[in-house]
Amino acid sequence: MSAFFDAYGALLGRSILIHLGYVLASVSIGLVCGVILGILLSRLPPKWSAFLLPVLSIFQTIPGIVFLGLLFLALGMIPATVLIALCVYATFPILKNTYTGLSQVENRYLEAARGCGMSPMQILVRVELPLALPSIIGGLRMSTVYTVSWTVLASMIGLGGLGDFIYQGISSNNNLLIVAGAIPAALMAVVLGAILDWLQKKATPGREAVS
Repeated sequence: MSAFFDAYGALLGRSILIHLGYVLASVSIGLVCGVILGILLSRLPPKWSAFLLPVLSIFQTIPGIVFLGLLFLALGMIPATVLIALCVYATFPILKNTYTGLSQVENRYLEAARGCGMSPMQILVRVELPLALPSIIGGLRMSTVYTVSWTVLASMIGLGGLGDFIYQGISSNNNLLIVAGAIPAALMAVVLGAILDWLQKKATPGREAVS
């Protein structure tokens, strides 16, 4: 084992940082896009959301390697190729949960806010988004965990990450390399998911009173 770390330790550390960088960057962009689109969708008549959400969900059904391959043909071997693909996949769970959270805000809260003289923007920022926050964080958690696994595909076009170890191990029939790539990726998903799960519980109204 020590010989393995002597040979691959530095490369493994670099791959973990690249993998984490892809995840954090794409999920951050997906969070911004998902929340903005979710807000816009919540302002449209319900018939629009009933049409647009299934249409947008089509992107989730496209296999990641296919979408990444098409972007690779269009953009080449640059980090933006991976980030665009990951951002598209990361956005939809956040968008859907943002829309769901906002649409479930009870009308009595909105009426009370209007009665206090709040503007539509103030109602959104001070009332709707705080009440929808647990749902938004839930979408962010789902998006983050999925993105950790999708990022493995970056190595398919030579852009690094923990997928380098997994695919190299598969091609050379080296189980140690596969484990070296798979375990850090799994731990990354578990740790990030646990952090966001904790944040979601902290953001849930009334939790303190129950506990």
